[in-house]
Amino acid sequence: MTAGSLAAVGVPAALAQARVGDGNTFMLESQESEPQKPVSANDHIQIALIGAGGQGQFDTKTAVQVPGVKLVAVADCYNGRLEHSKEIWGQDTFTTRDYAEILARRDIDAVIIGTPDHWHKQAAVDAMKAGKDVYCEKPMIHLYSDGPEMIETARSTKRIIQIGSQRVSSMIYIKAKELLASGIIGELNMVTAHWDRNSAVGAWDYTVPPDASTETCDWPRFLGTAPKIPFNGEHFFQWRKWKAYGSGVAGDLFVHLFSGTHFITGAKGPTRAMATGGLRFWKDGRNVPDVMLGLFDYPEGFNLSLRVNFVDGGEESEGLIFTGSEGTLEIGGNGVTVTRVPQQKEPGLMIGTFTNAMQQQITAAYREKYPEVHPSGPIPERMERYQAPHDYSDSYDHFKNFFASVRSRQPVVEDAVFGFRAAGAALLSNLSYDKGTVVHWDPEAMKLV
Repeated sequence: MTAGSLAAVGVPAALAQARVGDGNTFMLESQESEPQKPVSANDHIQIALIGAGGQGQFDTKTAVQVPGVKLVAVADCYNGRLEHSKEIWGQDTFTTRDYAEILARRDIDAVIIGTPDHWHKQAAVDAMKAGKDVYCEKPMIHLYSDGPEMIETARSTKRIIQIGSQRVSSMIYIKAKELLASGIIGELNMVTAHWDRNSAVGAWDYTVPPDASTETCDWPRFLGTAPKIPFNGEHFFQWRKWKAYGSGVAGDLFVHLFSGTHFITGAKGPTRAMATGGLRFWKDGRNVPDVMLGLFDYPEGFNLSLRVNFVDGGEESEGLIFTGSEGTLEIGGNGVTVTRVPQQKEPGLMIGTFTNAMQQQITAAYREKYPEVHPSGPIPERMERYQAPHDYSDSYDHFKNFFASVRSRQPVVEDAVFGFRAAGAALLSNLSYDKGTVVHWDPEAMKLV
């Protein structure tokens, strides 16, 4: 696939590759058409962070590495994070508990939304209506009704919104998309994916600071539309454990796997889903499972199976395997590996129970029709590995793509429609798990059936 055809399917940049090592391994590297130009004063982008938890601070630290981007304001409901933001980005950083104060400032061009899931829609809609471009963490939605409102607000305000599943900007996923489209593994029939996190932090057992109280935390603001309950430090700092604020493993991890699958295959989503699982180990009061399995049917003719496990006793890992009629394409270990096994076209021989004479007769006729060596020569099995540099960051590329769209006003790689289709598909898992039944989804209309 050429650089031009990659661009036509939404790939942000072509890739160069150099053969290394054993001859079947290629090192991926970005290939810019020209050296990056200095950013002029008029092209500087001033951003604000809404929700300065672990993901929000990580996103912002990555975003400000992009040339011409500066953080000027932070909003969060915990005083300690506001103070720490000043420690990181300077004492002149404006901080507030109320993000409306940030949206009222004319010197802010874009915001990063790193709030709990149940605040994504409202913060994004408010920001776009205030004239700000938006980078919103995944999952884009907490409720299905969030999606259409976010899509319509982006359309009516003409604001840029990018959802934060950074894999869609990854050079590894871009290469996987190119390889699959080339037909290298034949016709796709199945995708299997997993994301295991065998640690307390991986299972959202985050630290609650000893000063957590109604004085240091704006509890009513944090709750927002969630049920009104007395202050609870674990709910505030470990919010992913509860449905009222988060979306469980489906919203935290499955959504990445859906985003990658949709980007690589060009699919819009499944039509049918079934999920199961349970709370096996982290029985600490949370009301979402720590083990989940999901099965999904795609109209393109392949099936997707997903797995998340917080208690597998092994290493933390993430990966996807695309299985085709002539091989597999596997993403993992900061690279993509293609293993090509040509499909056997001729019928098989199972003649061992017949008489020797009959075996000889059948074999002779078989070899006349299907020679051991094909006229064109044997079709070789082959394995190739495409590896990203060890220090490669797809998060940086995702922000670089976002800010390029902010400047150019051209479409982003992961807009609200893409984000809704990925999150909508992921949350089918929760719906199926809760109901104990198969659920149906219209990926074109983005509606539950």
